Amino acid sequence: MSDRFDRWLPWIYSLPMIAFVGLTFAYPTLSLLTYSVEHVGRSAYLPTTFVGLSNFGYIATDSLFHRAIGNNLRLFLCVPVLLVLSVLLAQLLHDRPQGWKVYRSILFIPYILSIPVVGVVFGYLFQYQGQLNQGLRALGLDALAADWLGSPAFAMPTIMFVIVWKELGFGIILCLARLSSVGEQYYEAARVDGASWFQVLRYVTVPQLTPTLAFYAIVELINMLSWVFSYVYVMTLGGPQNSTVVAEYYIYQQVFQNSQIGVGAAAGVVLLCIVGLLLAVRQWLTGRLAIYESE
Repeated sequence: MSDRFDRWLPWIYSLPMIAFVGLTFAYPTLSLLTYSVEHVGRSAYLPTTFVGLSNFGYIATDSLFHRAIGNNLRLFLCVPVLLVLSVLLAQLLHDRPQGWKVYRSILFIPYILSIPVVGVVFGYLFQYQGQLNQGLRALGLDALAADWLGSPAFAMPTIMFVIVWKELGFGIILCLARLSSVGEQYYEAARVDGASWFQVLRYVTVPQLTPTLAFYAIVELINMLSWVFSYVYVMTLGGPQNSTVVAEYYIYQQVFQNSQIGVGAAAGVVLLCIVGLLLAVRQWLTGRLAIYESE
């Protein structure tokens, strides 16, 4: 009896916090699901009308929602770029070049900056008359000057560049933390065998970083779905010509600009399901990698 009680004791102590966290997430989620099947007036406190799945039917045929999801999928292209750069730069820093601690700090600083601040700074930088184009013109490279945020062709790639610049530091620190626990004998053995820098990277570093990279990839995929609103809102407001609208900004437009709370809630449910699926994949992957490491 005592052993059974001791086994449940940690859960009993944790019960108040579990209940608090559960209610914190349960109420907004329940409200989201409720609004997604209702027609809500200009305020969520006004009387509502049950409309079933008509809100989901609306977003299923809305070309703007399709474009928003497509832009989120385009942002997924940032993930392999982040993985490759994180591994390369982490390996360079792991080799301890002179001043490597300074380089590590410089690479990590963008990650701790506020997204709105980053968006405002790069918004000024990438304007048509911004500092980037002024610098190109001063160098006689007028042909390379472009309307980076005002052109449908360049706006989304520009936002992707800013996201990679900011998120890269997180990946580098994760990889360095993992490499710090790898025995130096692996690298010494590879060097004794005459392996080049890239061979060491491929056959020693990358296998050791596989669990870390899998975790980082899933986290960044989730970020590309649910943490890019601030970039879009500050830098482009979804323009030009809706070329940078993402799912979060679409929800914001429907709820706060168009007063279509039910439609916005339906889009939120779709986004929640996608993120939930990615979280489930992360949990499954974590378990599989734990088994792999134990073997």
